[in-house]
Amino acid sequence: MAYMIDRYPSEESPRLGAMTLHPVAESVPRARRWFRKFIAPYNPACSVDDCVLMISELVTNAIAYGRSDEPWLVRVEWFREGTSLRVDVHNPGFLANVRLRHPDANDSHGRGLLLVDSLAESWHAAPSRFGGTVVSFLVADAWPGR
Repeated sequence: MAYMIDRYPSEESPRLGAMTLHPVAESVPRARRWFRKFIAPYNPACSVDDCVLMISELVTNAIAYGRSDEPWLVRVEWFREGTSLRVDVHNPGFLANVRLRHPDANDSHGRGLLLVDSLAESWHAAPSRFGGTVVSFLVADAWPGR
C-alpha cells in the first residue's frame, strides 16, 4: 500500500506540507506521526499535540464518512496564513455529513468535531477542490508576528 507525503512545498505557496492517505484505520496514527515530523522544522509556537489530536479526529471522520464508488484517498494539507496554521482534511464524502454533534455521556462516538471546536480558533466545512468535502481548522498565533 503506497502513501505519499509532500515535504518540499513551493516557495510561492503558503502550503507547508501535505500527505495522501488510504482510507483505513492505520492511516490515523500515520497522519499523527507524519504531521509531527514534518511540522517540526517550522518550529510552531502552538501546541503540536493539540494539532495532532485535531488531525487525528478529522482523518478518522474522513475515513468513516468518505464515500465514493471509485477507489479514494484522504488528503491532509497544512498552510501558514500570516501567524496562523490552517489544516485541511479532504475526502469524497458529502458536506451534509459534517455536523457538530452533542453526544450523551455514554455515547462512544460523536466527539471529534467537539474536540476540534474546543481546541481550534475556528473550523469549517466546505466543498473540496478535489470533489467531496474539506474540513479545515485554524490555530491562531502558531508563529510569532513578523
